This record gives sequence, C-alpha cells and structure tokens, in this order.
Amino acid sequence: MRGLDLQAHLFEVTLTIAQPAADQVLSLPVWIPGSYLVREFAKHLQGLQARQGPKPVAITQLDKCSWQIRAKTGKALVLKYQIYAFDSSVRTAWLDSQRGFFNGTSLCLRVHGQEDTPHQLTLADDGLPKDWQATTALSAQRITKRGFGSYLAVNYDELVDSPVELGPFWCGKFVAAGIPHRFIVAGAPASFDGDRLLADTQAICEAEIRFWHGHQPQQAPHRHYLFMLNAVHDGYGGLEHGNSTALICKRADLPRLGHAKTDEPSDGYTTLLGLISHEYFHTWNVKRLRPAEFARYDYAQENYTELLWFFEGFTSYFDDLLLRRAKLIDNAHYLKLLAKTINQVLQTPGRQVQSVAQASRDAWVKYYRQDENTVNATVSYYTKGSLVALCLDLSLRHGGKTSLDAVMQALWQRCQGGPMTEDDLLAVLADLSGQSHATQLRQWVHGTDDLPLKKLLKQHGVRYDEEPASRPEQLGMKLTEQQGIRVKGVLRGSAAELAGFAAGDEWLGVATGEGKTAQRWRLNKLDDLATYLGSDTSCRALIARDQRLLTLSLDLPDSVRSVKLRATDLKLVDNWLDGKCPA
Repeated sequence: MRGLDLQAHLFEVTLTIAQPAADQVLSLPVWIPGSYLVREFAKHLQGLQARQGPKPVAITQLDKCSWQIRAKTGKALVLKYQIYAFDSSVRTAWLDSQRGFFNGTSLCLRVHGQEDTPHQLTLADDGLPKDWQATTALSAQRITKRGFGSYLAVNYDELVDSPVELGPFWCGKFVAAGIPHRFIVAGAPASFDGDRLLADTQAICEAEIRFWHGHQPQQAPHRHYLFMLNAVHDGYGGLEHGNSTALICKRADLPRLGHAKTDEPSDGYTTLLGLISHEYFHTWNVKRLRPAEFARYDYAQENYTELLWFFEGFTSYFDDLLLRRAKLIDNAHYLKLLAKTINQVLQTPGRQVQSVAQASRDAWVKYYRQDENTVNATVSYYTKGSLVALCLDLSLRHGGKTSLDAVMQALWQRCQGGPMTEDDLLAVLADLSGQSHATQLRQWVHGTDDLPLKKLLKQHGVRYDEEPASRPEQLGMKLTEQQGIRVKGVLRGSAAELAGFAAGDEWLGVATGEGKTAQRWRLNKLDDLATYLGSDTSCRALIARDQRLLTLSLDLPDSVRSVKLRATDLKLVDNWLDGKCPA
C-alpha cells in the first residue's frame, strides 16, 4: 500500500495471494460496519491488473464490486490497482499533499475463501514527504520509527476494521486501567493543549472500563487502543472499530493552552468529549456485544437489524452520563445535555410515524439519506433510543432492585461479549428486576407514543419545566440564515406548514397591518420578526420560490414549548448520575 500520486489523490495497492484458487473471486465491500449505507466503494477502484510471474492473467468482472481471476493454483497471484481517495469523512479514504487516511473497506479487496486466514498489510513510504508518519491499531511486525512497514491482521475482518492514518500528526500516550492507549491528532493548531485532551480521555476510558468490568479491568476485551482525530475547520463525526476509532472535530473545539484544567469545558470541547465517550463505549456495545444479525458481516449488501436503538441509542445515553461520572461535567451541565436530546425528539413529528425499531431497519434508506421530509417521516434511533435507555434506567431504579448499568453488565456476561437479540435483553431485565418488561419495550421501542419522561424524571429528583420554544421551533421550521433566510424543512402540522412554506423558500420579508397602518419589512434574521410584529400574532410572509414572489398568511402559535430540566433533590440526582445501586 502506497501513495501513488498525492496530487491526483491516488493510492496504489498491491495484493499478493500466495495460494489462489483456480477461479479466484475477489470483491470490495459496498459498506463499512458502523455506517449503515451502501456507499459503493468500488466506484473509486481503477486500473485493476493481475499477474502470475511475468504473465498477465485474465480478469472478468462479475458485478459492481466483484471480479474473477483465471489463476493457476500453486503459484502466487499478484494484483495491482489504484483507489481514488478524496472523501475526508471517517468512513472512506483521503489522500492529498497534507494527509492520508483510509479504511480497509475502501482499499482492500476481499479474497473469497481466505477471509479467515492471517493478512499482512505493508505500508510503503516511497514518494511520501519525509515528515510523514503512519499509524494503525493492527499488530506491528516490522516497522520503522515513523510507523511504515508491515502489520498483521488475524483475518480480513480485522484488516478492514483497522483504519490507517498517514501524515505529520501529533501523538500522545496514556494508560487506563492498565491498558495502553495512543491518541493522534492531525491538523491541530499551535494552541492545542494535548495534555488536557489526554488527561480527559484517560478519565473517560477508566470510567468506561469500570462501568463494564468493575474492579477487574483485565477482563476488558482490548489490550491496546488507538484514537485517531482529524481536526478540521468545520466537521464532526466518528466511527467505531474494535481497537480504535476515527474521529473528526472542529479545530476550534480542541482544548487550548492557557485554559486551567479546572475551567468548565466549552460547549464545543464537551461535544468532542461526548464523541470520544460514545465511540469508546462502542468497544463493548456493537463491536463485541452486537446484533445477532451482525455475527458475521456480509460486505456485499445491506445487513439489517432492528436493534440500532439499543446499540446506538443506549450508547448515546451512556456517553454523556459517563462524562459526568468521569467528573468532566457537573449535574447541571448533564441535565442541560439531556434536555437538548429531549427537545430534539419532541420536535421531530416523525416520532409519531415510525418506531425506533423501524428506524433501525430503515437506517439504510432513511437515516443516512436525509432530506427535507426526514424529520416528518422518521425518528433518530440515536436520540429516541437514548431516551428509551433513560426511561428503562429510571424505571428500574424506581423499582428498587437494579439499574441499567447492571443490565448492560449482565448482558455482556450472558452473551459472552458476542451476538445478542432483543429476547436476551428481555430475559436479563426480568432476571434482575423480577418482572417482565415486554409491555414497556413494545410501547417504547415498537410503538410511537411519547415516553413517560416527566413522570420518571420527577421520581428521581428532576423537575421537568416547559417554556416557550425558540422562534424557528414555534413556527416549525428548519432554517439557514447566511445571507438571508432559507427554509430547509417544514415540520408536519406546524404553523409554517399551515401557512404554505416549503423547503427551498427564501423568506424575504413581512407585511403587517391594513390600510394606513400597513407596513412592509425586509427580514435578514428571524429574530427581526419580533421587532416588526410587536404584539401582532399574524402577518403576511413575503417569499421567493423558483424565482416567483409569493405572499403567505402566517399565524404565530403560542403553544409550542421547550423542555428545561432542573435538579430538585440533589441526593436522588447524585445517586442516579453516580450509578449507585437503588436502595
């Protein structure tokens, strides 16, 4: 594997098969585990050639991502090809003069029939800048000080589950519960405080290892771990792997030198810590403990499951909760983050259309292909799934016998850190609580009714207040406000929908009053609406749609509310957030 042409964004891959089959079939995955969308990675493959010794070997393309090679057995088969790499996300591959990155699903052909044999990956540094380094979570065999050389994967699954970072990056190390961890950051500015990032990440890792294994960290499923963070001007995301994770954040969200360790983290840095916590929690919840349907990945097509509400949603519940247990945020900050999630779900009309179990199965065509109507047709298995976890945790705690912490740990033991089903979850819930939770899961997971959040939070010392929502939320609009107001989406049943707004509209201004009191105003920001309307509760919206100027009658609602949470019983709240067992 080497960078063939940095300016053309081309990796060159050489694949050597020591013992090929007579009609050897190879294929490139169409998706990457953890990101549930068929991405057709083969579209970036070019120049495929095959040889045995000096002679070329015939290649037949079987379908969009598979090839058959007319090889002779007993003689090494060598293939060469290039991969175009110009996607800066965590899901694919990137190569330019500043940085290289790839997931094996984007570059590494699967040799059918040999998926379970060891695979060697060699990273070549010829043609690369002298200050470039290389890193991956694979086991190093023979490498240089800069990380180039040969690595070993036990099988194809591990090969493609171990992304590779190339370039001049910052690197730090720490040990959490006896397990060595590395953290590399590409694109960090001079103000970056690496020591604080390491200390905070160490606290997260130790909290999560304790969560799963208590005082027996030697039972953790990983013996080493690598965080790979790409800091960019504008971006966010992460993708979990068995012994590593690939992350993207804004440079502005990195911790900065000169800020005291005791300072409250900025919202952006808290978001980054939450992302780190989320992806690290996946080390257990989805990479090992996984849907039974994912016991063995099928890289050639969609892999369906109705359990993403558990694997992504429950991970989303514990990511911020474990920041609180790691003492990186306080109670008030945690409740603020929780209220944000509640509001996101309550402001999604699709929650009354689709269950989170359905949303899990539909991820392949809905969650990863969002459009202006997504909010009206589907619900996020991340956000509502996290609230299902919250409701289960609080109801278990109120029962006085167990908690969701204990449920997760018991599931790990029951399923031996491997495939699980919803029946496994129901069995553990019944065993630990002494009662069936089938009705709750049927209502909360397979139904579309709202969750009993207010009641359960009150039982645990949290007041659930409602206050007027923001202006876009009141109107039921998704907007952008750069160089004018553009409508991105309109919520079902909202004032904006009743008025006739549509995605793509440009909101130019408003007209108020009649006759001598009539006024017409240009709008630059939606906040200007309050200035021009005063006490009026209706107006005429002036919009542009497909170059036509239209006037819409808009009535302002007063019933749209936003949730705010406040602790009223500190002992109850601390017991919950500290993970203490119910009395």
